[in-house]
Amino acid sequence: MSGANTPESAEWIQNTTWLKREALALGFSDIKVADTDLSVAEPRLREWLDAGCHGDMNYMSERAHLRTNLQELHPGTVRVLMVRMDYLPDTAVNRQSVDWREKEIKRWDQPEEAVVAIYARGRDYHKVLRQRLQSLADIIADKIGPFGYRVFVDSGPVMEVELAQKSGLGWRGKHTLLLNREAGSMFFLGEILVNVPFPIDPPITSHCGECSACLTICPTQAITAPYQLDARRCISYLTIEHRGAIPVELRPLMGNRVYGCDDCQLVCPWNKFAQISTIPDFLPRHGLDHVQLLDLWSWTENDFLNRHEGSPIRRIGYEAWQRNLAIGLGNALRKNLDQAQKESMVQALKQKLPVVSPMVREHIEWALLQAEHSGC
Repeated sequence: MSGANTPESAEWIQNTTWLKREALALGFSDIKVADTDLSVAEPRLREWLDAGCHGDMNYMSERAHLRTNLQELHPGTVRVLMVRMDYLPDTAVNRQSVDWREKEIKRWDQPEEAVVAIYARGRDYHKVLRQRLQSLADIIADKIGPFGYRVFVDSGPVMEVELAQKSGLGWRGKHTLLLNREAGSMFFLGEILVNVPFPIDPPITSHCGECSACLTICPTQAITAPYQLDARRCISYLTIEHRGAIPVELRPLMGNRVYGCDDCQLVCPWNKFAQISTIPDFLPRHGLDHVQLLDLWSWTENDFLNRHEGSPIRRIGYEAWQRNLAIGLGNALRKNLDQAQKESMVQALKQKLPVVSPMVREHIEWALLQAEHSGC
């Protein structure tokens, strides 16, 4: 780290006003600095893993030792630069005076629609953040000289919420997500592990108070207690990370949520302060902010791969996509839709029975059973 040994580079390191200015110019909403001490978080992580709350995400337990030992993950690390990037898309609805959350909550009662988590409706955030974090690292090198670093965007064994909380980017909400007074929770996190002793930012206090809206609203009661999440019941986990059949008892609770779930964020009072993103990449693609289940069900595998090119949705694969949609259609068939809609759904489901995998077939048969129960 030759540049850090000069008087000029030492001045750049201590005065980080320029760092925030450069981060904002790259589209980040904020940047803070954390130290690497995660000793307080380690027992909680171990307890959560020992309870099996990570479900099928074996990579979390296999690399658990790296999550609390950043020096082993990237030798020489002494600080973590934590960035926030808002992702609420700049759509006409979100710019209106009416709270954008109302529009999203109403979709819970429109069973024929497919609900995709807001963050996943646009371009893959991993690519967007990673490119800009790399640009930020290049800018830092220009200021202080060569230095050691490693960029992460939800891509390695990094406890990013814990680090973001330490840095003062926000506090951990009762739903376990990071909350910020000026931006709610509708943002992505990214980090750069560095071997440069930038000044550390202080953490801030929690502002959840007595509120328990996120615990109450969770459809599957995955938030088992304040600050405790059982991923095995979480709709985001079930629709994205889980690869097998979804437990039968959880299927009716998923409603029309086919990729991720925003419920705990939509009812959080702090999200009335969510900031509209300036990044065009986060604008919805293929009408994913207002699309029918049957429209998505009609996609072939090539349609899925082509239309989700550059989207985080593509990584779950066509089989899991069909599984999620089949559950959504089954739940719609339980609702008070008109007979023509129900018949269209039943026929669409039956048409794919001969060509799908055994796992998807199980979910289609479950969906058709819901039609029988509803008298269709």
